Amino acid sequence: MRGLGRAKRIGVVAGAGALVLAWVLVGCDSVMEAIGESLPTGRAEPCPEGGVRLAEGEGNAAMGLRVADFQLVNCGSAAYVLEGYPEIRLLDGEGRPLQVDIGHGTNGVTASAAGEDGPLQRVTLQPGQAATTGLLWRNLVTDSTVPAVEGRVLELVPKPGAPRLTLRLNTPVDLGDTGKLGLSSWSALAR
Repeated sequence: MRGLGRAKRIGVVAGAGALVLAWVLVGCDSVMEAIGESLPTGRAEPCPEGGVRLAEGEGNAAMGLRVADFQLVNCGSAAYVLEGYPEIRLLDGEGRPLQVDIGHGTNGVTASAAGEDGPLQRVTLQPGQAATTGLLWRNLVTDSTVPAVEGRVLELVPKPGAPRLTLRLNTPVDLGDTGKLGLSSWSALAR
């Protein structure tokens, strides 16, 4: 048994050595690409106009009820104040707006109070802090004559008068033919 452990260590060291040698011979970009990684560019993306950046969070599709959350990160140098709900719009893969009934809270997507908002809170984001908002929907097809809707791009206005932010989604909002989406109010992101 002891010989097997030593053989594993030798294999790991040899594999690491081969990776380093390949890195030197063909260049680190090629090796990183081959193993599915990308190198950090050393430069951060510039902060968008308005001082905030939109990011896609985790989603969940348990029991047919789907949720997705989105974070708004203050990448600017001043405090950023949010209150209430963002304004959102879903677009298809070609950038065309989708006809979707977007309502506050659960918007009738579920009868459960789990997605209901409490009293609206004022959220002040200091530089580097984030807030979150969420979407709630069901993927149902109840009428085969109605085309299923799939949002691939989210447009979001964080607060009245703020610039519109656009985010291409990694996970689409697959509404089926329900055309109904619930939206939660802004809340501070717990760290």
